[in-house]
Amino acid sequence: MTSSRTEKLRFIVYLSVFLLVMVTGTFGFMLVEGLPLASAAYFTIVTIATVGYGDIVPATDLGRVLAIVLIITGVGTFVGLLANATEIFISRRDNAVRLQKLQMVVGLFFSEAGTRLMRFFSEADKDYAYLAKVLTVKDDWSQQEFLKARNQLDGHLFEVDMQRIDITTLKSHLERQSQLLVRLLESPYMLEHESFTDLLIAVLHLKEELEYREEYLGLPETDRDHLGGDIKRAYTLIVRQWLEYISHMKDSYPFLFSLAMRTNPFDEQASPVIRPQTPAVGETSPLY
Repeated sequence: MTSSRTEKLRFIVYLSVFLLVMVTGTFGFMLVEGLPLASAAYFTIVTIATVGYGDIVPATDLGRVLAIVLIITGVGTFVGLLANATEIFISRRDNAVRLQKLQMVVGLFFSEAGTRLMRFFSEADKDYAYLAKVLTVKDDWSQQEFLKARNQLDGHLFEVDMQRIDITTLKSHLERQSQLLVRLLESPYMLEHESFTDLLIAVLHLKEELEYREEYLGLPETDRDHLGGDIKRAYTLIVRQWLEYISHMKDSYPFLFSLAMRTNPFDEQASPVIRPQTPAVGETSPLY
């Protein structure tokens, strides 16, 4: 059970006990002290909150016993409810801050290494057409459409044609990004993002596999298939992480989302250069 679910469960328990004490106290004072509903509820609240204005006090011994029970059971529950609500609020705020920082770390990976790797692998994808159809993301996509795309990725094998992979170029790119990958893996935020951690480990493993091979032209088919499996693992994780990343960027950082769309390796029409749109018939070009 996650910490967030534990906090919510604890809050529900405190709230349920608090409401039970409130109802018991209110109807108890109505029966024992003969108070109307509003006065009984008011007296129950001020008793539990330890305010004690003194405008209403128990007139009977049974009423005083009930007040004592309310103080013992209600005060602790009331304080616990407030403390837990505060904890949930602070936890959500901290989680939002951590998520924001984590997405910046993920963004750094794609900016420096991930996008080029994804393009490198996708150019050798045996079923690139399917992936291009799924991942040609549009500016007006909703979160529901991102979810649909994530589900559609389950139908893709992410298999690459090793004959179309320039292993030497791939090795050089990974070597240049070696320090970045290690530093990203050392980030404390990685403990909270298992899928991105798995991605970094997969990419580093691929780099290590390539470093142990001095020559690539004469590799046996069995070894090329082994490297193809390592590439498939990294490729699969990169694409899934990329889709999650741009989904978050769309709402949080539209300018980063815009660049991600203009460098989308699965969109053949994508270009980092922003060109003026051709006006429709009857329209005039905007003035700049």
